Amino acid sequence: MLNVIIFGAPGSGKGTQSAVVKEHYNLEHISTGDMLRSEIKKGSPIGKKADSLIANGQLVPDEVIVEMMENRMDELSGKSGVIFDGFPRTVEQAKALEEMLEKRGQSVTLLIELSVEEKELVQRILERGKVSHRADDNEDSVRNRLQVYHSETEPVINYFAQQDKYISVDGMGEISEITERIIHAIDANK
Repeated sequence: MLNVIIFGAPGSGKGTQSAVVKEHYNLEHISTGDMLRSEIKKGSPIGKKADSLIANGQLVPDEVIVEMMENRMDELSGKSGVIFDGFPRTVEQAKALEEMLEKRGQSVTLLIELSVEEKELVQRILERGKVSHRADDNEDSVRNRLQVYHSETEPVINYFAQQDKYISVDGMGEISEITERIIHAIDANK
């Protein structure tokens, strides 16, 4: 099984690239952002709690994300593996992911970081906000989300780098060029 984490700061293109790469390898695409937005739309208890945190650029607590992910993993069909988009966001979530996969006789194949300059990240998110009208796609929230990313999420890189399961890919340029880089990285490391 191919289990790839598409990783990067908010606005780095994780969702865009995950959608393309999943088709190339016949993978399930699990996006914690999509799952949370669905819970918010439903007005579920998880959704209500997540909504206020996300609007302020904060992370939803690990235990909530891990529970949602565990439920989603139980629903997976017969694909060739999973592309994880937006998960794990903390080292604790990374450890929980490894445990989930280990119970299923699998492991993380590779974490691919989409490396994008911060100025570009802010611009991308603000442009996306004009279309998406997401509560967290505004300048104050973006700055806070980037700060949270650097302090709480970036340590996940070191966690997987220590296991020799990390590669950085240039996330700047045309979508198709970035996709080619990701496919090359996966093929070279699977």
